[in-house]
Amino acid sequence: MKKLFLISIISLISCVLFAEPQQSKKQYQVVGVAFYNLENLFDTINSNGSYDLEYSPAGAKKWDGRKYWSKIANMSYAISQLATERTPGGPAIIGVSEIENESVLKDLVKADPIKKWMLQVVHHDSPDRRGVDVAFLYRPDRFEFEGQSALPVRMEEFPAMRTRDVVLMWGKIEGEQFCFMVAHWPSRSGGQAASDPKRRAAAKVMRDAADSIHRANPACKVVMMGDFNDDPFDPSIAEVLNAKQKTKELKEGDLFNPFWSMLKAGYGTLAYQDAWNIFDNIVVSENLVNARAGELRLLKGTQPKFYGNIYRASFLFQQSGQYKGYPLRTFVGNDFQGGYSDHLPVYIFIGK
Repeated sequence: MKKLFLISIISLISCVLFAEPQQSKKQYQVVGVAFYNLENLFDTINSNGSYDLEYSPAGAKKWDGRKYWSKIANMSYAISQLATERTPGGPAIIGVSEIENESVLKDLVKADPIKKWMLQVVHHDSPDRRGVDVAFLYRPDRFEFEGQSALPVRMEEFPAMRTRDVVLMWGKIEGEQFCFMVAHWPSRSGGQAASDPKRRAAAKVMRDAADSIHRANPACKVVMMGDFNDDPFDPSIAEVLNAKQKTKELKEGDLFNPFWSMLKAGYGTLAYQDAWNIFDNIVVSENLVNARAGELRLLKGTQPKFYGNIYRASFLFQQSGQYKGYPLRTFVGNDFQGGYSDHLPVYIFIGK
C-alpha cells in the first residue's frame, strides 16, 4: 500500500513540479468551485451482488428506470441552480460523491438543465464495498485539464476496510496551476469515536499529498473537497488535515477551511436529530488565500462575512411532515420521496 501511495504521489509531483505559470489572454472571470454529495446516484443494474441489490428493480427500493431518470432530472436541476450572478455559466469545477459509476455521470451531464455547460467527467473506480465513488465534473472552457490520479485510503489496523479513494485532478485556470482533490471519508458507522481513526487516515492521505505538492511546486494552488463525515472542528480536519479556522492564522503551506466559521454561525449541510452539521467541506491552500497581486485568490462569498457558501434553496427542503426543514431526500427508508439529497451543495468563488 505504501509503495502504491508513493508511486501515485511521485506521478502527481512530476506533473506539477515543472509547470510554469502562463499569462492568459482571456478576460478574467470569477470561477466557481462546488461540491455536492448526490446521495446514492445508482443505475438500475445489479452489478455488485447483495451490495447493489437495494438499488435495482428487484430490491427493497424497487429502483427502476422511472425513479432513476427522476433522480437524474432532480440532481441536474439542483446543480444548474449553482449558477450565480458572479458565475452565470455555473461552477467551473464540481466535485461529487455517492455516485456508482462513470455511466451515471454521463447521463447526468447530458441532462437538459446542465448539458449546455459541456461538462467533462473525471472518474475513478474505488474499492468501496457498496460500489460508490467520487468524481469531478469540469467545464473545459474554464479549466485546462492536464491529468488525474487516485490515492488509496488503507489502514493496517483495519485490513478489511474498503473505502473510497481520493481522486486528484490537476490543470490550469487562467494560466495558473491548480490541483483539486475530492474525497468521501469513511462514515461514522459503529460510532463517531470508534470510526474516528479511519477518517484520520483519510485526512493524512490528503494532507501528505498537499504537502508533497507544495514542496514540489509552491506556486501550485490546492483545493480539496468532499463529504468528510466530520465537522470542521473535529480532530480529523482540525488536527490531522490541520485546516485552520481563520485566515490570519495562516502561514506558508497551511490550509484554510472557509466553512468552520459558517458552522459556528449555525449553518449546516445536513441535519441529524434536529442538529446541523457541516460534513461537506472545501479546504484551500494558504497561497490561494494570500495570493500575490494579480493572481487568482479565494473571494468572499455571497454573504460578505464568509468565504464559504451553502446553497439553501427552498426546493431542496422538506416542506411538511415529520422531517419538515430537513433536506428533501430521494427516499425515506424505502419510501420514494422524489427529492434530491440528504446533503446541501457547497461552493466557493475564486477570482482576482
